Formats: sequence, structure tokens, C-alpha cells
Amino acid sequence: MEEKKVVQIYYGNGKGKTTAAVGQCIRAASRGYRVIIIQFLKGKDAEEFCFLNKLEPDIKLFRFEKEDMVYSELSPEKQNEEKKNILNGFHFAKKVLETGECDLLVLDEVLGLVDTGIVTMDDIIDLINIRDDYYRLVMTGTYLPERLAAYADMISEIRPVKDTLSKK
Repeated sequence: MEEKKVVQIYYGNGKGKTTAAVGQCIRAASRGYRVIIIQFLKGKDAEEFCFLNKLEPDIKLFRFEKEDMVYSELSPEKQNEEKKNILNGFHFAKKVLETGECDLLVLDEVLGLVDTGIVTMDDIIDLINIRDDYYRLVMTGTYLPERLAAYADMISEIRPVKDTLSKK
């Protein structure tokens, strides 16, 4: 692998951001690279990730949330409790980058942590700047703060062009 960090962002209001990130994981794992996914704001039982548990130890999946429900659907009291768990996940991500524990780290819905006020944009930028040697960091979320774009090597916007299947 080349000795340069690569920051990739999938964002937008369309479906498929997580799927695109998981595709990167499968490609990397098939080449023998160490892969870790940390998922935020989706609750502990997100259906789309159940299958990935079968891919361990090649792809390691971590969820720090305790509630089954998506963060935005929780009561304010439950959100306050869940924030601590989410911050534990964010700190774990920092540790993974500091120690070089993987070659590809996916932070699914990490951009949403800024939207919800759980972390700041400076926290995300500090995380990106932890190391200068190689790792691939993939982040997803609905909104891409303009300030963050300068730190990315690749940005893909996922947006619906036509969607007759969504619930109305």
C-alpha cells in the first residue's frame, strides 16, 4: 500500500451510502487488508449489517449504541444516555487510527454526529489528522459540511434521481 492516507466521503439524501462503503470493505478484505467498520446513529440492530457479522474476522463491525431504535427516534432522555455510548465509539475510532489497527476504517454516519451536536467539525478534522501514514478512512452521512471537503481525497454525492419505492 502507498504511504498516504486517503479520506473518502459518501454523502447525500439518497440510499446507498453505507452500501458503497461496505463495497470498499469487501474489496479491501478480499485483498487481505484489515478492515473495521464503526456504525453510528442507526441503533444496535440495523438490518443491513447483520450479514457482515458472518464476514468476521476479515471485516470487524462495531456498534456502541445500546438502543435498538435509530437515534433520531429516541426520546430526549434516551438520546442523552446514547450520546455517551456514541462518544465511546468515536473515541474507539481515534484509538484505531492512532494504533494503525486497520488498513481501512469506515465510520458509517459519522457526519451525522456533527448534525446532532454529539461531536464538532473540529473533532472530525482532528480524527482525520491523527496520522500521516497510510490508512483509508471512509465516512458517510447525509450532509457534507463545506469545511470538511478540503480534507477529502474523494467525495461522492448519493442522491435520488427517481424513487417510486420510498414510503410516502
